[in-house]
Amino acid sequence: QVQLVESGGGLVQPGGSLRLSCVVSRVTFSIYSMGWYRQAPGKQRELVASIISGGSTNYADSVKGRFTISRDNAKNTVYLQINSLKTEDTAVYYCNRIRGTPWTWGQGTQVTVSS
Repeated sequence: QVQLVESGGGLVQPGGSLRLSCVVSRVTFSIYSMGWYRQAPGKQRELVASIISGGSTNYADSVKGRFTISRDNAKNTVYLQINSLKTEDTAVYYCNRIRGTPWTWGQGTQVTVSS
């Protein structure tokens, strides 16, 4: 069974930065298009950034210019660099593939933006 382990979240002030990591195990990571999702309290989970196996990226309008997704296939890891954080970015962040049935979700990593 595929395992997803997210890390790197925390409590930051508005305008701050974080780098999230997600290690993907038990799968040939390099062939999968991956995404970062987030779920804020009381809201549905949404896809905020994606990267295909070839490296092309795509972003939700709400994060464009502030979030950067990247991957290291040698480390089976996908990253999300988050800059210029806003209070509305507060959510639990998850990674998963973006095509096909999602793998079992990991525990996510909490990002809280507050002054």
